[in-house]
Amino acid sequence: MKQAMFFDTLREALVLAAKISAPLLLVALIVGVMIGLFQALTSVQEMTLTFVPKLIAMLAVFWVSMSFMTQSLSAFFTTRLVPLIAGI
Repeated sequence: MKQAMFFDTLREALVLAAKISAPLLLVALIVGVMIGLFQALTSVQEMTLTFVPKLIAMLAVFWVSMSFMTQSLSAFFTTRLVPLIAGI
């Protein structure tokens, strides 16, 4: 395998990882900021208040976006990695 092909594949894999993780990270960020704002406004400093809603929101987004993640990963593997491994 040539060095350019290796770096192109690595770059595509990193972009794919960013695309796949973006929905989960954005939801965690938004829910975390909202809960932090709520805690600052009400002076409630409960540790489970930050963890449980964020976990529930992330699980819901993961469940909704699972098909997108699976399709993206399988397309990357079948179009990019399998031909490289097979030597095509």
